[in-house]
Amino acid sequence: MGDQTIYQRIEALIKDRGMTKKAFCEKLKISSGNLGDWRRGKTTPGTAHLIQISDFFNVSLDWLMKGIKPGEGVLQEQKAAYFFGVMGPLNCQAEDLETEEQNFILEYVEFAKYRKQKREKDKVKPE
Repeated sequence: MGDQTIYQRIEALIKDRGMTKKAFCEKLKISSGNLGDWRRGKTTPGTAHLIQISDFFNVSLDWLMKGIKPGEGVLQEQKAAYFFGVMGPLNCQAEDLETEEQNFILEYVEFAKYRKQKREKDKVKPE
């Protein structure tokens, strides 16, 4: 799975869901032009689209972006220390993390906030 592109993983999710690409684009309000650019490798989905797609299909961003299965390559020993004050640990470990990795962590935190807000919003449905 890790050798697939982001687009190939998205395409597999669409197929597994039994959707057409057109229905996928309509449901997630993604233009067919964007999807075509992703397919051709001209562009890749931006953060907002990645979050939206991973939420829609209930897959992790790690898997969607890199093909990494949940828990694969994750350091467990000091897990808690990384999640208290996101910027603190990032600043302390800046020399150990590439800018892309730091950005990924910040994007994942935003994704987690989005998912939490969505769950809370879904719990409170208007009558």
